[in-house]
Amino acid sequence: MVTTSLPRDVPARDIGPGVRGFWRALPREGRFLLSTVAVQHLGRGMTLPFTVIYLNEVRQLSLETAGTVMAVLALAAAVLAGPMGSLTDLVGARWMLILAGVSQSIGAVVMAFATSAVPAFVAAALMGLSAGIGWAAGNTFISALVRGPLRQRYFGVNFALLNLGIGAGGLVAGMFVEVSRPVTFEVIFLVDAVLILIPAVWLLGPLRHVTARSERPAEDSSPASYGTVLRLPGMGWVLLIGLVTSFVGYGQLEAGIPAFARSVSEVSTEAVGVAFAANTAVIVLLQFWVLQRIEGHRRTRVGLIMLGIWVVAWLALGASGLLPGTLAAAVLVVAFLALFGLGETLLQPTLPAITNDLAPDHLRGRVNAIQSAAFMSGGVVGPLVAGVLLGRGLDVAFIGVVLGGLALVAWLLLRLERIISPAVNGVAPTDAPRPSLDAATS
Repeated sequence: MVTTSLPRDVPARDIGPGVRGFWRALPREGRFLLSTVAVQHLGRGMTLPFTVIYLNEVRQLSLETAGTVMAVLALAAAVLAGPMGSLTDLVGARWMLILAGVSQSIGAVVMAFATSAVPAFVAAALMGLSAGIGWAAGNTFISALVRGPLRQRYFGVNFALLNLGIGAGGLVAGMFVEVSRPVTFEVIFLVDAVLILIPAVWLLGPLRHVTARSERPAEDSSPASYGTVLRLPGMGWVLLIGLVTSFVGYGQLEAGIPAFARSVSEVSTEAVGVAFAANTAVIVLLQFWVLQRIEGHRRTRVGLIMLGIWVVAWLALGASGLLPGTLAAAVLVVAFLALFGLGETLLQPTLPAITNDLAPDHLRGRVNAIQSAAFMSGGVVGPLVAGVLLGRGLDVAFIGVVLGGLALVAWLLLRLERIISPAVNGVAPTDAPRPSLDAATS
């Protein structure tokens, strides 16, 4: 069983306004967990925008090989997510988070000195193991701390802090790394290897009593299995949404987007760093404002608004390819990632909240793991498609494929809305829906 009185179910009316009200409503453990999110992801931000550039332009691997390396990372995460989710339910999320940090740290060290394809693939596999553990264990651990409206806010604030670290790291690395100096890339991977271990201080100290492990209720006769998870109402649609969203979004962050910016739009590494910083700035500055305005609205409709924003963003990136090597191209690349970030502020609090509100406590590790597998599967396909299309100069087809994926997600969200309960969709059954946001997407 979870060894504390957590999670806390705090009604929305008891959560004060603004960041201060949110902070006061959090249990002590939640405050510890949030306190180092930005710092631990600073190193990840340094490497995220530049891994493909590093492999392609510094280590002289082909663009297709570099894309395949990133696909291996996602493939390892997708394949390992299932057993890691079961292990999370068995031993608890705390130890799994520690294992994820160690695996990511070792992978970053190997990547720093990967002068050929083989060590790059080994590093990607270790990072994939970390990702396969981290998603399920992280969301499970959060859900062991908070529930209800506070849980949705927590996911959003956690995402904002994560992006603060990633964006700051990207900005610093963009001004620091030079393709002509391989050591600059080695340094950023080594920094990542150190900073990713910071959460272990809390997990081995003040949070050591939060196991985030629950036993199956006595009245529940269903087996603790992935078959039971897949039979949860709406879970199949949630997984498809995660898969396609990853393909058109996060699956492109480390491959398609930097590759398009460099090889098609022909912008500098500094511009790529600024673009990722703009992405972070939008998320950090607007996430809490967005959280306060989407609370009580149907999460599926919030997702549709996100898709509209992403369509505009991808059109901006496509337009940048028509003006290669110009200031206008750089501005459009920055605008793309800024708009992409605005869409993220709508997606990240809502889809994880739907997923965890569907999940029984004793299956939470498996539920988050299978959602992680869906996202990582999109991450496998995303870099591969980007590498093949962009490597062969089919940049228009690349943008077209992404836009088609966005249209598919819209259809999936509308299907999901018919299946899940109002409470899972973010609207309490006794509350009257707020028409303004929903009407905007009708």
